[in-house]
Amino acid sequence: MTSCNKFIGWPDQMNTKYSVVEIPYEATKEWILNIHYAKRMPSISYAYGLYLYDEMVGMVSYGSPASPWLCKGICGEEHKSDVIELNRLVLKDNLPNEASFLVAKSLKLLPQPKVVVSYADTAQDHLGIIYQATNFLFTGTTKARTDMAGKDGKHSRHHLGDRTKRIPRSAKHRYVYFIGNKKQKKVLRNALRYEIHDTYPKF
Repeated sequence: MTSCNKFIGWPDQMNTKYSVVEIPYEATKEWILNIHYAKRMPSISYAYGLYLYDEMVGMVSYGSPASPWLCKGICGEEHKSDVIELNRLVLKDNLPNEASFLVAKSLKLLPQPKVVVSYADTAQDHLGIIYQATNFLFTGTTKARTDMAGKDGKHSRHHLGDRTKRIPRSAKHRYVYFIGNKKQKKVLRNALRYEIHDTYPKF
């Protein structure tokens, strides 16, 4: 594990070359279906594109968690409507600092208050370096388990799948980020039902 160090910023040229703007749902499809390893569309409430001058070079999306109980499990029943998941992050070339710039800037564009949760898939050897770089809180690693298979052969989290077939789901590192004013963030943090770890996972 590594210590949870504070993010110190980007090189000056990032703010002059790059911009982050909201994009429509339709603009996310090509990126998610063709480039992201999951190859399937999640629930999307907000999406933001990363532009290098006039060229879109990446995108990030946020939406309702696939599992309704997760909304209550993060900060309780009172704050379930504030929970949103960072569910896709896609970059064309993944140049240095692009991912952290996109995530950090998009977080500032989301409505407040929000509890942002995201996962780093251990099956993909992901540690959540981007979340670490942007000061997300590390709240532990989920257990590997199995889900029912949906009609398309993929995961079904809504009990509509084939109960005779199971698909393994890998363990994931869970990260949380609070958005709001000082008072709102304090309330949300106090309501958090997971332990905040002092160190981040590493290889």
